[in-house]
Amino acid sequence: MIPSTADSLLHLAGALDLVPAAALNETFAEVHGHGLSAEEFGQALVRRELLTGFQLERLLRGEQAGYFFGLAKVLYQIGAGSFARVYRAIHRDNGSVLAVKVLRSRFANDPDKCRGFRHEGEMGRVLRHPNIVAIEDVGQENGVSYLTMEFVEGQTLRELVKIRSAVDVPRALDLMLHMVSGLEYAHRRGVTHRDLKASNVIVSATGQAKLVDFGLAGVDETGDKALGRVDNPRTIDYATLEKVTGVRDDAVRSDIYFLGTVAYLALAGVAPLTESRDRNVRGDSRRYTQVVPLGTRSPDLPRDVVEIVSRMMHLDPVERWQTATDVKRALEATIARRGGGDGSSPGAVAADRAVAKHAETSRAATSKGSLMLVESGTTAQQALREYFSKLGYRVLLTENPQRALARFSSSPLPADFLVLSTHTLGQAAVEAFNQLSSDPYLVDVPAILLVGAKQAGVADGAKVDERRRIVPMPIQPRDLGAALAAITTRPA
Repeated sequence: MIPSTADSLLHLAGALDLVPAAALNETFAEVHGHGLSAEEFGQALVRRELLTGFQLERLLRGEQAGYFFGLAKVLYQIGAGSFARVYRAIHRDNGSVLAVKVLRSRFANDPDKCRGFRHEGEMGRVLRHPNIVAIEDVGQENGVSYLTMEFVEGQTLRELVKIRSAVDVPRALDLMLHMVSGLEYAHRRGVTHRDLKASNVIVSATGQAKLVDFGLAGVDETGDKALGRVDNPRTIDYATLEKVTGVRDDAVRSDIYFLGTVAYLALAGVAPLTESRDRNVRGDSRRYTQVVPLGTRSPDLPRDVVEIVSRMMHLDPVERWQTATDVKRALEATIARRGGGDGSSPGAVAADRAVAKHAETSRAATSKGSLMLVESGTTAQQALREYFSKLGYRVLLTENPQRALARFSSSPLPADFLVLSTHTLGQAAVEAFNQLSSDPYLVDVPAILLVGAKQAGVADGAKVDERRRIVPMPIQPRDLGAALAAITTRPA
């Protein structure tokens, strides 16, 4: 029933528990409500900040739902998309500010949309990091699905760039570091985003970047038990990139690529990829093969910053940064080198480039090939990486055995051979090592299993064949050489 008088509005607002009864009655008496229309009384409540304009509009239409979602009381709408609306709200018990994302009613009977929406909430409730928007509650109210989340006072990175154009280098580096820190945390928990874009990055009023919308997030076999095992569709952008680069659902490096596109936008003020809602345009491979290099688009940007972003967006996934941790380390080194200022002097940049070029030339001259090392212990990682580097190998590093196998399922292979260490991974390394023999996509991958002297029992079940060998630690060059010769040489 649509309220027409102040009396009817008073009863409706009271019945819905939008305004405390005492405040309603006090306001009604002060404005002599018996002679007022519903709209006039409602405006008096708005002036006293007992109602918001949004709430009043709904009340005057006679709407009796949509004011509360769980413990959140909706104040007004702050955003809308084709999939959902977002509202500013307050917690009914403690008055804290929240954001509520509500699935549009037209999708209420769409099981796929509802499942994806709930999935976003489930990811956000478990992922707790300063650079990821936290989800507090997931539920349904009157048949409508909703998420209650941390409220961030700010704007999306897309909105920020639209208003201010390119972001200055020091601030852009900080935002990049925030984003990759959140992504690194998610990846460490086995979660990939699969929908990274500037509109899914919120920049707070204090300058902190936070990732949002894990609705298409994937969870791999090594993800936390609390997250379960989830297979979700990628966006058409991710699917097209992976088709162009010849990999199968390689969401870790795809996340890095699309994070690179966000960084490109922040630094150049222009998106690197043609922007369109048309699926045919977004699915066109030329969108990726004809990207204008960042250094060409913005020639005044510092060379080391351009190199970081360019490597994030390298079309060849082997040449791209392999993990979010790698990107983070590069950013931290660049920020430290700049001392928090607005960039190194031209001389310092030139010196950096000369050192990098010399190092690259030296590596090229001595390299025996590349390997992917799988080890989760920081100390062991460093020791093994240094050991293989001194022998002349280019070393790629990952902490996740299953993720390493996923990369070796792609074409071209990310490295010449795989090295799995049981030092901290134990049985997980052995299981991945054995999977190589049984998976048709991995059967030809050369691999070495490193086993410590006190871990002999762990490796008892390891399957050794013509492409797989066990090498004891501490590593003896003779043992390593013999193993590599065996697994990299095909029998006649």
